Amino acid sequence: MVHSVELLFDRDADAAIRSIWDDLTEAGVRSQAAHRSPSNRPHATLAVAESMDESVNDALRPVLRLLPLDCIIGAPMLFGRRDFTLVRLVVPSATLLSLHAEVQSVCEPHMPTGPLPHSQPGQWTPHVTLARRVAADQLKPALALRSVSHQLSATVVGLRHWDGDSKREYRI
Repeated sequence: MVHSVELLFDRDADAAIRSIWDDLTEAGVRSQAAHRSPSNRPHATLAVAESMDESVNDALRPVLRLLPLDCIIGAPMLFGRRDFTLVRLVVPSATLLSLHAEVQSVCEPHMPTGPLPHSQPGQWTPHVTLARRVAADQLKPALALRSVSHQLSATVVGLRHWDGDSKREYRI
């Protein structure tokens, strides 16, 4: 599994994204709402590595000075070729990109094998996942939902370190 450092949103944005998950489910698209784990929540991943030392949690605390951070959750996007991951772009403002670069810099010494390439500055696409393994024939009903494409204002209010090996989250 992997470890990640993630942005967490304010209550209103969290609820709005969960509502989109529910809309997708009602439209017959298996969304993130299907994952019932208490750690499953709307987020945007900032850093990803095969592993991160637990000491990263203390190292990230000074980054909290940059929060809260207002952002826009914008257009829907697709990742993949056959089965798709449906996401919403988190519009990459200069402030968000700066936060991302700082988190990467703080995390790197705590990543024994280094960061995964897609999470590094210059290669990162900030997004919130709505649904994974979406078949091509489900894209039209998914993208037709107003909630999937309606712009959403959000505030980033927290960070967490997700340890995919132990399935544990650490709130920073």
